[in-house]
Amino acid sequence: MENTAERAGAREWLGLAVLALPTLLLSVDATVLYLALPHLGADLRPSGAETLWIIDVYGFMIAGFLITMGTLGDRIGRRRLLLVGAVAFGAASVAAAYATDPTVLIAARALLGVAGATLMPSTLALISDMFRDPAQRGAAIGVWAACFSAGVAVGPLLGGLLLEFFWWGSVFLLAVPVMVLLLVAAPFLLPESRDPAPGRLDPASVALSLAAILPVVYGLKVIASEGLGPVALASVGAGVVFGALFARRQRTLPDPLLDLALFARPAFRAALLALLAGLAVVGVVYMFATQYLQMVEGHSPLAAGLWLLPSAVAMIVSSVAAPRLALRVPPGRLVAAALVLSAAGYALLGLLDGPGGLVLVVVGLVVVYAGIGPMMALGTDLVVGAAPANRSGSAAAMSETAMEFGLALGVAVLGSVGTAVYRAGLPEGAPPDAVESLAGALAVADGDAALVSSAREAFSSGLAAIGWIGAAVTLVVAAVSFAAARERGGPKAPEHAGVPAPAQAGEQTSGT
Repeated sequence: MENTAERAGAREWLGLAVLALPTLLLSVDATVLYLALPHLGADLRPSGAETLWIIDVYGFMIAGFLITMGTLGDRIGRRRLLLVGAVAFGAASVAAAYATDPTVLIAARALLGVAGATLMPSTLALISDMFRDPAQRGAAIGVWAACFSAGVAVGPLLGGLLLEFFWWGSVFLLAVPVMVLLLVAAPFLLPESRDPAPGRLDPASVALSLAAILPVVYGLKVIASEGLGPVALASVGAGVVFGALFARRQRTLPDPLLDLALFARPAFRAALLALLAGLAVVGVVYMFATQYLQMVEGHSPLAAGLWLLPSAVAMIVSSVAAPRLALRVPPGRLVAAALVLSAAGYALLGLLDGPGGLVLVVVGLVVVYAGIGPMMALGTDLVVGAAPANRSGSAAAMSETAMEFGLALGVAVLGSVGTAVYRAGLPEGAPPDAVESLAGALAVADGDAALVSSAREAFSSGLAAIGWIGAAVTLVVAAVSFAAARERGGPKAPEHAGVPAPAQAGEQTSGT
């Protein structure tokens, strides 16, 4: 007989709706700024370095503080941390919208990143705590994954609509009504939950985690924009050293900031690898595809956003459907099958041969995103479900950190490959701005049809190369996921959520 004692009711599902909004907003915020850059640049006139910091500091802060904030939520209460983060995110959004110079905007974006790091693991940990039944938890995380993924695809569309009628700061004000709704509804719909015996927060571990993550992310960003160099290598090297020191310290602490024992589970390792590699490939493909739609096919930002909608719909549908499919197929094998589907989509992109490939790109992205949806939903569920309830915030932070690292790694490595293919396809003696980027080529062409044609052909070749590499990488990760699923074995129904629901949960109160 089905155990209904742990099944969620109407209040929990309404609470999920409240948590879905900031999740959608955070992923929208990661992409909506790209469309606002021309307007922002004309108004604030930032330097090239300031422009990069405006774009990148948000991701730096999120990646750096995720582990700390996830563990902090386990200690002080995940709902409390969520509400504090909502206030900070709303305030920083207003500051960014009305920034009068680049320095203020950079500072506001940094605060947005820190606040975002409190929101992301808190939402996922609360979902894990609210939905104890494995099937319901899988469905709820599927909704969460769909919102997170859809926000990335919908961001350009929303940005394009806002910039048609308002100034560049309006893209930041999207956050304000969402955060107000969260602050009003959360005390009534979301329970408070925490680790009942959290232990002492180790300041040295916090410092070491930041010293490990921030230099690596920064180094990867430098590699993506400037190529390999001493600064990038030194930054990544320093991060690796501090990471080793961090891991060594965690093994000696009775209450570690990061529970390394979770990595002993094959399903946990495979799920993290799938999230990291999956986001690495899809992130850089998304970046190149949006440029292809606008600068090769000649569509406006709004039209490009509309062409991306089919892939967003495919991801939403597959994310929501995946938990139901996982009741019949072990989730590890389902993740592997979804990755094979994504690999097929990348292979379609690999067939791209210059301008005129709009249908191929749109269809390829639909297939890619149809496979990414189950990976996001079930991979996240496997990671969070593998952790005890009192460490759900820490586990959620690990899944989010893997995704953030994946995005940075993909842009740095695969983005560099695509750029190298683009540059190799340009004619000898091309202007330096044209060698730098396709946008630069179009800006300096000055009626040179041959340069424009060769630049568009070269960029298409770069996207195709990324497609073939993405297909190969995704197939390898699919094989690892399938092997981990075979090693794990066990009955199908409990596997849906990674492990059976924990026997003992962390402290929970109604929280009104």
